[in-house]
Amino acid sequence: MFAEADFPWWIAGGYAIELAVGRELRPHGDLDVLVLRRAQALVRDLLNDWDMHVADPPGTGHLRPWRPGETLEVPLHDIWCRRTREAPWSVQLMLDEAEGAHWVSRRNPGVRLPLGRVGRRSPTGIPYLAPEVQLFYKTKATRAKDETDFEAVLPLLDESQRAWLADSIAVTAPDHPWRKRLLSADRT
Repeated sequence: MFAEADFPWWIAGGYAIELAVGRELRPHGDLDVLVLRRAQALVRDLLNDWDMHVADPPGTGHLRPWRPGETLEVPLHDIWCRRTREAPWSVQLMLDEAEGAHWVSRRNPGVRLPLGRVGRRSPTGIPYLAPEVQLFYKTKATRAKDETDFEAVLPLLDESQRAWLADSIAVTAPDHPWRKRLLSADRT
């Protein structure tokens, strides 16, 4: 459904990790897609016939309709989508920030990356979130499935990816156990 989109987008979540490692790791409940906040009107137009709800306020479990033409401002960033009102939720859209040619973490604006490094492409051309960026998101509330993802992708991260992730975790969760693993992986 995003194949014809004329704005940057990336598969996110567990599927992004699977695209990075090239194999299935676990079952998934939905498809996560990350887009830049500045493209939200384009996304809303692209999915105009979908039933779309925004988590408002974020993290409370409360969803309200995202009306056509409505601009979602910070801190709103999480949109649940389904083809019809009767269908199950199938896509979770996440809006993220950018300043010029840089992605900016909504958790801490000190965590940044050039937009050209935010994503990768699978061998079949599917854009997905770079594994180090996806793992950064998973540090907020790490679950068993996130540990599975970390273990699978860690051996594939090069030195610059590990360093960026370790530095970014230091800003938002300095005591996270992945940081120590990333730093020790740099010395091996």
